[in-house]
Amino acid sequence: MIGYTAGGGYRKPSGLARSVRRRYSSRVARAGFWAISSGKISFRHDGRWYSDDEPINNPRIATLFSKCLRQVEDGRWQIAMADERAFVEIEDTPWVVTTVRGDAARGWTVHLNDDSEEPLDPRSLAIGAGNVLYARAKDGRYRVRFLRPAYYQLAGAFEERDGRFVLATRGERYPIAAVG
Repeated sequence: MIGYTAGGGYRKPSGLARSVRRRYSSRVARAGFWAISSGKISFRHDGRWYSDDEPINNPRIATLFSKCLRQVEDGRWQIAMADERAFVEIEDTPWVVTTVRGDAARGWTVHLNDDSEEPLDPRSLAIGAGNVLYARAKDGRYRVRFLRPAYYQLAGAFEERDGRFVLATRGERYPIAAVG
């Protein structure tokens, strides 16, 4: 055992303790994805990251994962940081809309879970199963899912026209399509 004795004196680590410390301290400098690569990393429809079906509750790690998310040539997704890579499972969309700012007169800006912001393209809005709202983001390349709070921030600008919903913004009305 490493540490102090009951009498308050320091005890030198045993051979086993030194071996364990040496083995784990050599990993600290290299710690990265390999430390969790034996598990399954996933991003789910609720806008949260999971490791082995347990939510990753550290918001800084979740944001970092979202910022480092890349799609590889074969269509799979991976988190790529420096030299390290970890393949991940994407349940619905690779990013989600967490906040919507703006108004009908000026237009809308969406904030994504990777801390990026971009103007909302109202022509890209679509409703999916369960009345989930989607849009296109990242230069229109990817579909993103609106989390419920973001949906409600935008819902006040929806109007019903002939049994369909439209988004009224900048003097125009944009029909909200069905996800196809």
